[in-house]
Amino acid sequence: MGRLYNKFIVFLTALLLVSGLYAAPADAVSNSVSPVAERVLSVEIEEATIFELQHAMQRGVLTSEDLVHFYLDRIDEYDDRLNSIITVNENALEEARQLDKERKAGNVRGSLHGIPVILKDNYDTYDMPTTAGSLSLEGSIPLKDAYQTKRLRDEGAIILGKANLHEYAFGFQTISSLGGQTYNPYDVTKYPGGSSGGTAAAVASNFATVGLGTDTGGSIRIPSSFNSLVGLRPTMGLASRAGIIPLALSQDVGGPMGRTVEDVAVVLDAIAGNDPEDPVTETSIGNVPKTYTHYLKKNGLKKARIGVIRALFGNDPQVNNVMDRAIADMKALGAEVFEVTVPNLNQILSYPSLSGYEFKFQLNDYLTRLGPDAPVRTLTDIIESGKFHPSLEGGLKSRNEIESLENNEPYQEIITNRPKLTKESLMAVFNEQDLDALLYPTSSALPALVGKSQGAGNANRLSPYSGFPAISVPAGFSDDGLPVGLELLGKEFNEPTLIKLAYAYQEGTKHRKAPELE
Repeated sequence: MGRLYNKFIVFLTALLLVSGLYAAPADAVSNSVSPVAERVLSVEIEEATIFELQHAMQRGVLTSEDLVHFYLDRIDEYDDRLNSIITVNENALEEARQLDKERKAGNVRGSLHGIPVILKDNYDTYDMPTTAGSLSLEGSIPLKDAYQTKRLRDEGAIILGKANLHEYAFGFQTISSLGGQTYNPYDVTKYPGGSSGGTAAAVASNFATVGLGTDTGGSIRIPSSFNSLVGLRPTMGLASRAGIIPLALSQDVGGPMGRTVEDVAVVLDAIAGNDPEDPVTETSIGNVPKTYTHYLKKNGLKKARIGVIRALFGNDPQVNNVMDRAIADMKALGAEVFEVTVPNLNQILSYPSLSGYEFKFQLNDYLTRLGPDAPVRTLTDIIESGKFHPSLEGGLKSRNEIESLENNEPYQEIITNRPKLTKESLMAVFNEQDLDALLYPTSSALPALVGKSQGAGNANRLSPYSGFPAISVPAGFSDDGLPVGLELLGKEFNEPTLIKLAYAYQEGTKHRKAPELE
């Protein structure tokens, strides 16, 4: 481990000495170490999973306070290069101490008890500002937590801080007027993806155990691919969007980003389910298993049927080489793999995102719910304030010119026909080959140099246009060490199958590697 980990071990050992749990050897030259100290020395926090951290805390060789100290030290030491965090929770250590007391008393709230989590800064938090990365919302503290935020806290999670994002979730570069430019921890001259790039860079860099992002077009999956993470875009309706600053509710979802499939499954357990404040989640009733962790099966690819959409591969030879190796690995792990053609694919992908239509009206609704202390009340106020990144000006103004959705014929055509066409076309492929999932690169392009344009292809559209779930999993690296992810698309509410397939691939390949921070 690095010098930060060594400092942490020194801290823990000192803590044990003071508490009397570990007695220093009588002979100063002795190399003997007490059993408790040996257990402490075995706690590897970097890259540790939720299961591993919970086990260490349950054994008493690690505390939540230790975890928070560790992550805050890493943020202090490394985030000046990455610029991934907008706000740190100033009460995080006190919350950790309280959770440690509860654990000691035998009261464990849930599977995330004492686990530090990073939220993309478009998730409402009652005790920290929620800004969407915009100076126009600087200092804006919502009246209550977002539904997913509250569910995490109910499970015992500590909201360690809020991560930077592409302002108002508009793009893939993760630059904002409030947070500045976030950089990729694998190469700080490159983009981290977006719009959840701050969450991705933070989780990849071990600034927290797990994180939450949002995805309207690819904003969980693309930064997960660019940061060697697992990122899940849930089925539309599986998890509530209440209290998340919207981009386009016909496509918006929130979901987990983690270093492992098992961490993503644990977080999904916490956030999935019906919320009356988001009526679309009524469809989740009867579709949420007791726990997604039951589907963490190392042999999960055995006899699985995977369809490869070669038309989504793009022209980057390094990305395509990684995908070809991934397909070979899946076959070696027992999967049957088929090349498939999606009917109407070009027509589906030619549709635009509905963020160009819905954003103004849904953002205005969100701002109204902030109450009398809201710093701005409408998109017009934001534009007039000038408090946004200059690159957003055209997009904000064009969205503000939309006068109505009900009488907007292009919008009504898209909202009526696009989901039907996409779902029917995808289900035709699933049913014809009796497939478990469809496979393609999460992004057909590698992370680009900061200052250049960032492409990602258009495969990311299939999930939001259909409402079907998709998971991005680390698949390897380019010649220059840039991460590449593969995406698996499943049928509606078939997250258990995606988790099973992704976990088996993860365990069979072990592609995830932490960045070497400086």
